[in-house]
Amino acid sequence: MSISVLIVDDSAVVRQVLAAVLRSDPALEVMNAASDPILAMERMKNNWPDVIVLDVEMPRMDGLTFLRKIMAERPTPVVICSTLTEKGAKTTIEALSAGAVATIAKPKLDLKNFLNASARELIAVVKDAAGANVARLGRQGSKAPDAPRDKHTADVILPPAAETRALSQTTEQVIAIGTSTGGTQALEEVLVELPRVSPGIVIVQHMPEKFTAAFAARLDGLCQIEVREAVNNDRVVPGRALIAPGGKHMLLRRAGAQYFVEVVDGPLVNRHRPSVDVLFRSVAKCAGANALGVIMTGMGDDGAAGLLEMRNAGARTVAQDEASCVVYGMPKEAVKRGGVEKIIPLQAIPREILQQAGR
Repeated sequence: MSISVLIVDDSAVVRQVLAAVLRSDPALEVMNAASDPILAMERMKNNWPDVIVLDVEMPRMDGLTFLRKIMAERPTPVVICSTLTEKGAKTTIEALSAGAVATIAKPKLDLKNFLNASARELIAVVKDAAGANVARLGRQGSKAPDAPRDKHTADVILPPAAETRALSQTTEQVIAIGTSTGGTQALEEVLVELPRVSPGIVIVQHMPEKFTAAFAARLDGLCQIEVREAVNNDRVVPGRALIAPGGKHMLLRRAGAQYFVEVVDGPLVNRHRPSVDVLFRSVAKCAGANALGVIMTGMGDDGAAGLLEMRNAGARTVAQDEASCVVYGMPKEAVKRGGVEKIIPLQAIPREILQQAGR
């Protein structure tokens, strides 16, 4: 059975290109396209889509208002198609918090060629969105738009951790979190529960360039701990969460008793940059038993190999359970590979983090 898609965007070029890209996959059916949410609602009265691809800045009704209306009345997977600008990033973060499943980033220039080059990614995002647990989102988010390439592993960024556990336990604990689809809301639920005195946290959330700064700023305004987009050589200290910047990999490093992050360029790993596997491998190498690895809601398998390396290095590891995930892809794969010590619901993750602080 095909997945029906409705495209809502005020740009005729975007509607045309998105429709052509999505129709190239036999599993997808573009049932309609609308230039604004008012027209979209008229067309949805008799034929409700499985997935909505939605712009945020449109005439008559903005996409954010439309999204909130949809999530309140009939929760449906929504993929935001947003411009790569600071203004667009801020609005997109609001949309993800309001219940959007994922984000497709679009540049202002050369849009047609960009979307065509990213065709496989666009199709994958829409297909995965169709299977998202939108009921979970209704009670309460992204792939980067890079053109698909070979699926590299973390080996392209740093070599595997040594088999021996070289690091002794210290009082400095590190929490490493990896997440993707649905992670913007899940991270908010976790981080707002943490007191100001909490272990240092490093996070990879799959999100396009420019969006992570707006996401971190939003969380910083909601949380007791400090939350910010990481820059190279930032210290990992209690009461601070560092989010890997979109378009860059983030690694944990150690100098004596102090931890810091290194932000680097490099190929996509598991088709992502930043990659959870890259972060988790670096944590296994630098922190070992002094770390807690947490893998949360998201599509794909990024982080599964790295979490197993963390567990083999003596770290504690947990995965978010299926019932509380928007997409149970990344945690499921981590469990399958043997990297997960404990499976817990989302609301139990803050307690695990605080228990790690007392080790």
